[in-house]
Amino acid sequence: MTRLELQNTTMESQKVTKSDNGPHGKWYGDACGAAFALELIGERWSLLIMRELMLGPRRFSDIRADLPGISAKVLSERLAGLEAYGVLVRRTVPEPTPARLYELTKWGYAAEPILLELGRWAAASPLHDPRLPLSPVSFMLSLRTMLDRAAARDLSAVVVFAIGTVRFTACLKDGEIAIERGETVPADLRFTAPSGPVMAAVFYGRAAPSDVGVVIEGDPALARRVIAFFDLPRIFEMEPRPARAAHGPTRSDDADVSR
Repeated sequence: MTRLELQNTTMESQKVTKSDNGPHGKWYGDACGAAFALELIGERWSLLIMRELMLGPRRFSDIRADLPGISAKVLSERLAGLEAYGVLVRRTVPEPTPARLYELTKWGYAAEPILLELGRWAAASPLHDPRLPLSPVSFMLSLRTMLDRAAARDLSAVVVFAIGTVRFTACLKDGEIAIERGETVPADLRFTAPSGPVMAAVFYGRAAPSDVGVVIEGDPALARRVIAFFDLPRIFEMEPRPARAAHGPTRSDDADVSR
């Protein structure tokens, strides 16, 4: 294909995209997959809604409870948009407790590595504040992000995390960590905390569990070993900004402009 033919094909493609009124091109008009990803999930709250669904389906009220800054209207709009784009689906579970659940599609779950790496990248900023609120799901996903896989390679253990009213089972094996909602198998170790930030204070702030209200059931040596597998990334120093002249451009600047 010649350059002219390629240009004509691209122009025709842009016409089709605009006429179809699809999501691709609505903000950036750019064929890049990263640009399209932002058009799909780049609106405020969309990625956090996906985060809250990464460990399984949830009810509308549960999602909103763990995203306290979102209104019911905005949550409804974001869920509808993500459903229209094929990121999630709605389904109703039958009696005895019928409920409407929101669940990621297979393609939606495929975004987990992106979410984890984005979190690791941002946590390395000196502007990151780990003291802000943290949902239980967010804490559990952080374990998948911050695990030292080399250090954990020789340990196999099942750990239950009870955070507030929710339970998760984490299986450490071969340097990987698999996480499921609920208590699914007998555990070697159990951590109980009232909230995500409290649990994070132990795992990332190295706070003494008894000082912050975290209860540990199981072998204390195993607990210390497990906690040591997790840490926040090294903070990158911000590049210093070039000093600005106090009294206008220097002589060399004038020379540059004249050239």
